[in-house]
Amino acid sequence: MELTRITRFGVAVAALILAGSPAFAAGVPEDAASESNVIGISKIVAHPALDDVEQGIIDELTDLGFTDLEYDLQNANGDISTAASIANKFKTDRVRLAVGIATPTAQALVNAIDDIPVVFAAVTDPVGAGLIPSTDAGEGNVTGSSDLTPVEGQFDLMEQLADVQVLGHVYASGESNAVALADLARSAAEARGIEFVEATVVNSSEVRSATQSIIDRVDAIYVSNDNTVVSALSALTEVAMANGVPVISADTTSAEPGGVLAALGFNYYKFGRATGRMVADILNGADPATIPTLFLEDPSDLDLLINLDVADELGIEVPQSVLDNASMVIQDGTLQ
Repeated sequence: MELTRITRFGVAVAALILAGSPAFAAGVPEDAASESNVIGISKIVAHPALDDVEQGIIDELTDLGFTDLEYDLQNANGDISTAASIANKFKTDRVRLAVGIATPTAQALVNAIDDIPVVFAAVTDPVGAGLIPSTDAGEGNVTGSSDLTPVEGQFDLMEQLADVQVLGHVYASGESNAVALADLARSAAEARGIEFVEATVVNSSEVRSATQSIIDRVDAIYVSNDNTVVSALSALTEVAMANGVPVISADTTSAEPGGVLAALGFNYYKFGRATGRMVADILNGADPATIPTLFLEDPSDLDLLINLDVADELGIEVPQSVLDNASMVIQDGTLQ
């Protein structure tokens, strides 16, 4: 487990907190309310999108006046047993609220903690992951936000950029959100008459070899919001570029360093800010069980990235209509 990092933001105590710490509502037993001002945040792995969610949560809470909070920031480094250890640490430490960024860390928190509020963030399918029975409300001490990605829109984008008859997809077979997204991608491909070629991985070290195993058979590769794969995205894009295969991604943040032709997805910093507002509501006394899952559905919540350097290297001409809709364009190594 990575060493605990606790960050303190200021010393002033917001007036609403000075007025008295409200007991956590019905989803959390009143006598279990923690006196701690520590927010525990556990993410499954460090990569730009999840880092942005984490920072967005912290910034939103600070801007809302929660300047006395401390943050115990933990990274499970892709290891499920480490995620469980972090969850038990938060339980033992009696953090005021625990946030699980991505499915495995959220599951670990929900499995370990039943008397402290737990907020999941960036979980594609919270019902399928067993976190809550319905997205219409929370459950007990648990609620959160979903980053269910616009797969159809991503496939529309892909078909505007390349003639794809066979699509490759690498995903983590042990991560429930990755499996759910693979199912969506497979269905979208079948509906469009596109052959779908899959390769699964257990951890990020297998991403390169998995990509190599299918690269000779595909016209493009689709990358979902799969934390295991995204954390090793450079390995995947190196193989793809060496073989002249375009990569379409659901994560614009991780696509910025290069190698990805196009990405359509959430601005994860905005996603973190929205999740931070949910956390603030709970800190102010809202019952997690009454809060439905947060979905960011407005077009303004999505970013479109086009990398013209990659397009030039692959000999792909990007339609002007696509460029006109792009919120980020990379050209000559510079983000426009």
